[in-house]
Amino acid sequence: MTMSRLVDPFGRQHNYLRISVTDRCNLRCIYCMPEEGMEFEPTDNILTYEEIVDVVRVVAEMGIRKIRLTGGEPLVRKELEKLVAMISSIPGIEDIALTTNGIFLAPRAARLKEAGLTRVNISMDSLRPDRFKSITRGGDVRKVLDSIDACVKAGLSPIKLNVVLMKGINDDEIADFITLTQYRDIHVRFIEYMPIGHSDSQWKNLYLPLNRVEEVCAEQQWQYEAETTIRGNGPSENYRLHGAVGSFGLIHPVSEHFCQTCNRLRLTADGYIKPCLAWTEQFQVRSVIGDDAAIRQLFLDALGTKPENHEMSKFLQDEQDISHTPTARRMSQIGG
Repeated sequence: MTMSRLVDPFGRQHNYLRISVTDRCNLRCIYCMPEEGMEFEPTDNILTYEEIVDVVRVVAEMGIRKIRLTGGEPLVRKELEKLVAMISSIPGIEDIALTTNGIFLAPRAARLKEAGLTRVNISMDSLRPDRFKSITRGGDVRKVLDSIDACVKAGLSPIKLNVVLMKGINDDEIADFITLTQYRDIHVRFIEYMPIGHSDSQWKNLYLPLNRVEEVCAEQQWQYEAETTIRGNGPSENYRLHGAVGSFGLIHPVSEHFCQTCNRLRLTADGYIKPCLAWTEQFQVRSVIGDDAAIRQLFLDALGTKPENHEMSKFLQDEQDISHTPTARRMSQIGG
C-alpha cells in the first residue's frame, strides 16, 4: 500500500490520524462540555488498545505517518504509555503526539517520552489561577505549569499551548501568552472558538476572530516574522517575535478555513471514522476490526464522503445553504 491510496475526491493526501482514546475528562471546559457534563459512553463501547493498534497498523500501510492521541482527556485512560509503545512499534509511524489538559501529565511525561511519545499540545486557556479554574470548572493552573516544566525536562519538543480565545473571557491575556514565548521554548497556538456540536448564542457571543492577536502585537509595538521551522505545524500560521525563543501561531478554522490543505482523519473513542470534524458523517470501524481488507475499504469509503470544506463561517451568519448536516456530537465526544 502507498500513501496515494488515502486521497479524497479533492486530491488531498491524508497521512495524519487523530485518535480519541476516551470521551471522559476530568475537567468541564465551557467551550467543550455543558455545565452539567456529558453522558459518557459505557466502558465496553470504547476501543481497546489492541483494537486501536489493529486499525493503526492497517492505515500505516496506507500512508498514515502521524498519530495524535486525544480525548476527552487521554490521560484518564489507564497506562496510556502502553498504547504509545504499541503504536511506536508499528512500521511507518513516524510521529506520535498527545493533546492533553496537562493536569495529570507532570508525573507521566518521562514515561510517555520513553514509550515513544514525540511531542505534546497542552490546552491552557488562561494563565490566571482564578480564571483558569472558572473556564475549566475546577482546574488548577499550577498543575499545568508543572507539566510544562516536566515536558521540558523529559525532552518532549516542541511543547505547544492551545489557547481557545473567547471574547470577554480571556482575550485580555493575548499579550501575556505571547510574552511567554520570548524567553521559553514554548509555542502558543491561538485557536478560534469552533461551533462543534453547538452553533448557539453562547458560541456566537464568545467567538473572536484572530485578527485581534495582530492588533495586540501592534499595540505592544512588537516586531515579528513568519516562522516555518516548527515540526508538526499543521494548519497554524506561525510567527516569532524578534529575538524570541518560542513562537506564537494562529489557527482560524472559522474566519479563514484551512480545509484545502486538510490531511487528517479522526477515529473516535467508540470506534467511528470521521472524515470531517464539523459534519455528521461517520463510519463504524469496530465491527470489522480483524479484517484488514474491510478496514482499508471503510477508510476509503469515509474519504470518499469528505466534503471540500466545513463551512463554519456560515454558522456566524445563520446561513441555511450548508452542504452537509452539522454534527450534534460535542468536541469531547469526537476528539479534539
